[in-house]
Amino acid sequence: MSTQPILRLGTVKTVGGFQLHLQSLGLTIPCDDTLLRGTESPLRQPLVTGDIKIGNRIVVHPMEGWDGSPDGNPSENTSRRWQRFGRSGAKLIWGGEAVAVSHEGRANPNQLVAAAHTEEGLSRLRRTLIEEHRLTTGSDDELLIGLQLTDSGRYSRPNAHGQPEPRILYHHPFLDRRLGLPPDFPLLTDAEIEIIIGNFHKAALLAWKLGFEFVDIKHCHGYLGHEFLSAHTRAGRYGGCFENRTRFLREVVQGIRSVAPQLKVAVRLSAIDSVPFHPDPAKSSNGKLGPGIPELHESEIPYRWGFGVNALDPTESDLDEPVRLLSLLEQLGIRLVNITAGSPYYNPHLQRPALYPPSDGYLPPEDPLVSVARQMEATRRLKQQFPNLIFVGTGYSYLQDFLPHVAQAALRESWVDMVGLGRMVLTYPELLWDATEGRTIERKRICRTFSDCTTAPRKGLPSGCYPLDSFYKDSELMTQLTIAKKH
Repeated sequence: MSTQPILRLGTVKTVGGFQLHLQSLGLTIPCDDTLLRGTESPLRQPLVTGDIKIGNRIVVHPMEGWDGSPDGNPSENTSRRWQRFGRSGAKLIWGGEAVAVSHEGRANPNQLVAAAHTEEGLSRLRRTLIEEHRLTTGSDDELLIGLQLTDSGRYSRPNAHGQPEPRILYHHPFLDRRLGLPPDFPLLTDAEIEIIIGNFHKAALLAWKLGFEFVDIKHCHGYLGHEFLSAHTRAGRYGGCFENRTRFLREVVQGIRSVAPQLKVAVRLSAIDSVPFHPDPAKSSNGKLGPGIPELHESEIPYRWGFGVNALDPTESDLDEPVRLLSLLEQLGIRLVNITAGSPYYNPHLQRPALYPPSDGYLPPEDPLVSVARQMEATRRLKQQFPNLIFVGTGYSYLQDFLPHVAQAALRESWVDMVGLGRMVLTYPELLWDATEGRTIERKRICRTFSDCTTAPRKGLPSGCYPLDSFYKDSELMTQLTIAKKH
């Protein structure tokens, strides 16, 4: 772990200065000196292959705000966020929102749910996005919109009291302890898993009826799909060997193809991971977080609870099984793949590089640019091995002012097929569109990774950019967040 002070990227004023900073860290991140405009920009090139036609290379990641109603319908806040998705100019909307396939699988009491009583609300979100997209780009041609389907599994908090109601596949020595789960806490049974699979089928059919072109079967960030992949210690049909650990995915896809054969299927995947991290207790005091350190004991090596992890050194990634999974996706005819890492619950520095941690996190154990480079390199390596898959890259928001320069270079050098934006969309959805239009970048709107968009939902409040978006900054929600962060 680095002991050097981390340079604030906001103090770096030029592309040359950023490139020198990368060199000082020994990092390889592609970065172009100048930005191309219009159709000359790699970001504005269409992607056309087979029956997939996408008008440019800009993607919006699933950005749920956990700001719906208790019954799972969207609110005005949700609609405002989907407007911003449309305003981004992105021609691929990767799910827009993580939508639970059942009430029990919600990660938050205000998460959206795919159900008969939410049909009109979900349809309205899609229409709102399309209308705003037309205003930005002039056309909704080659716009591909999907819905991310999820069950939150271990991280389920579906009810108004906001208390955890975990649904787990196996006992994890660290994560069970964090949730206070006893050794005899019940696991999901195979029969219960089959019901969840059926819920995915129903939700996918609903998405197709509402006009969504694809669904993402979420396999990332510690939620249920991701936990299946690491269920090495689970007995029975859904655990143990690779074939069993991917049975959930195969059965979900098989059912979707049966009920909605023209609906495309995509997968967002935490392709690399690490052990859970926690603040270093020796460096945490007076309510101040210490830097993150691995929560690891020698007795738990080899590490048997990970996917994309080196079992003998679980602070390191291992792409062997992710490569096997991508081979399976090819066999299943799934071509849209969104590569991410880790989990915001147990190692947020890996998945969501930031200088300022969420309230329940830790100070970065490394320069966040190291985490950006790690994700980009993993995606590059996987793209090289699977040239026929369409890869969306993740982890770009921390690049801040230099995001357009890196995104353009990553596309030009074929590190990735498309560049996805997450947190940045909350404050500056038009960043890449403005860059490719030759407009002056509005530096005051650039995400500086203050992590309030993560802290707020941890405190039972909607997600949003509280520091920079006046909609949240000037609201009563900001007052509530300020008070909540003190406790």
